[in-house]
Amino acid sequence: MPTAIGINGFGRIGRLVMRAALENPDATVVGVNDPFLTLEYAAYQLKHDSVHGMLDKEITLEDGCMVIDGVKIKFFSERNPADIPWGAVGADTVCESTGVFTTIETAGAHLKGGAKRVIISAPSADAPMFVMGVNHEKYAGETVLSNASCTTNCLAPLAKVIHEEFGIIEGLMTTIHASTATQLVVDGPSKGGKDWRGGRSAMSNMIPASTGAAKAVGKVLPELNGKLTGMSVRVPTPDVSMVDLTVRIEKPATFEEMNAALKKASEGSMAGILGYTDLPLVSQDFVHDKRSSIVDSTAGICLNNHFHKVISWYDNEWGYSNRLVDLALHCSK
Repeated sequence: MPTAIGINGFGRIGRLVMRAALENPDATVVGVNDPFLTLEYAAYQLKHDSVHGMLDKEITLEDGCMVIDGVKIKFFSERNPADIPWGAVGADTVCESTGVFTTIETAGAHLKGGAKRVIISAPSADAPMFVMGVNHEKYAGETVLSNASCTTNCLAPLAKVIHEEFGIIEGLMTTIHASTATQLVVDGPSKGGKDWRGGRSAMSNMIPASTGAAKAVGKVLPELNGKLTGMSVRVPTPDVSMVDLTVRIEKPATFEEMNAALKKASEGSMAGILGYTDLPLVSQDFVHDKRSSIVDSTAGICLNNHFHKVISWYDNEWGYSNRLVDLALHCSK
């Protein structure tokens, strides 16, 4: 029986979680909630995507439902998560992708509507975070959890392999990150008014920004707590980002040995999560790549056997959405 998923918030991640679930035979979406969209507009946005292309499935509307290839998906328009009748549609796991309800208390309101568990599609201040391929096996029945961030999903598998093979003393990460919906097309007041640079045009600028993605690795890999930090540079592309991880390691390793360890993991224990390429690729080559992190072996550099820079690509939309579906399936076993 496929895992029944409900989606709250039908923005970029909510719609792509829907697409990822539609492609996964072990998952099915039974309900969507978004009070800011009509059913007709939600169906249009699901069907048409400027980055990932048109959805190759028939969508019709019937009795307050989207019908996709004959499968009915109920559409709700509730503002309060506690009022969404997830139990009535049989939702096992709710993807909380509004970006608003990111704590155990607020996201946990979905449980009142009959959901068995909630996965937050963002870092959380208090909910436990799980990253597939890194610490997902430590899931112990928590009812509200976080899928961390797209950048943490790229960085954590890298850090895990490097630390287990060579020991990370300390490291700095920069993510060269595609633009997202929180940014502005033209200059204006930043949301909240605190990040002045964040209010500048996403189309015209490379914008330095803060990120908690590197520090969050310490939550999913406690042995690295306090050893990593990082920043982000937002760039004017619509999708695909790149992690630049610079680390000082305990056990000496040549450039070739570092790449060999990452390649071995990509073909073994982390297959499907960690990828590896030795081709001279660019960001557009990774659009719609469902892996969390794809090491670019020819882009990395090494100063000496204890000081390495590793470069890894990730489709910050599609890879992350697939991992959220994978986490939902894992938790429902």
